[in-house]
Amino acid sequence: MEEKESVLVAQVIPLILTVVIFLFFSSLLYLQILALNHFTAVDIFKHIRLADVFIGMVIYLKTSVDFAIFIGNLMAKFPGWKNRIAIETGTAAGNALGTLMILIMWNVFRNVDWLLALMVIIASLVLFRLAEDGLEHAQEGEKRLPSWFSLTVGYFGKSLHAINRVTGRFLGFIIPNTRMNTAASKLTFWGLFSFALTIPFILGLDDFAGYVPLFNVVNVFGFAVGVFAGHMVLNIFLFLSPQKTITVVKNPYISFAGSVAFVLLGIWGFVEVFRLLLL
Repeated sequence: MEEKESVLVAQVIPLILTVVIFLFFSSLLYLQILALNHFTAVDIFKHIRLADVFIGMVIYLKTSVDFAIFIGNLMAKFPGWKNRIAIETGTAAGNALGTLMILIMWNVFRNVDWLLALMVIIASLVLFRLAEDGLEHAQEGEKRLPSWFSLTVGYFGKSLHAINRVTGRFLGFIIPNTRMNTAASKLTFWGLFSFALTIPFILGLDDFAGYVPLFNVVNVFGFAVGVFAGHMVLNIFLFLSPQKTITVVKNPYISFAGSVAFVLLGIWGFVEVFRLLLL
């Protein structure tokens, strides 16, 4: 009986909590959209399309390497079901709040062409930075990777670094770089919750800001729900097997493909800016 209760407390309850938190923040997102629609001439689409949810989930899971490493390290450093609950609620809240804030900014800016163009430009620059960050994992384990792949990643990385070296001076004032330091060895439940919220909040701002160029193609509500669902799925897999989950999201080929996709999406953002301002 004790073993079953132990499994219930250690796994089942935290896993159920991930679903409850997903439903809570999805409902909060819906209420936010209802409120935002009172202040704009063009309403945000309130219906959920499965295709938009799927796109949001897939793109989120591609950018979830930082989250996976951060959450996995926290779980290893702070074991126990209470700490798991603090980590899950904190990271989910941070990711959701960052997403909701960017959604508010986009809703305001989309009614003014030059402000929307500025936000898309920033989003495209964020995507270039995310693309370079993803290459760090594509370059890991170069000894067992084909030489052509290592050379391609190397040249691609140098090009991105040259761009980000220039734009990073400007971008650093808008989106700060945050190191996911888990050096603290003693944290209370609420201290761990606060710590687990802070980093994903910054990363949620960072990642979701990069998705702005997609908002002319996908339904924002469904896409954001997909982002929340992606975080829920990531937490579930991390609860079940942190090391295997981190290994999968750090796959070199997946990381490189994602980086290329981010660059293409960033270029698409600049094309959208051109069409918005000049056409």
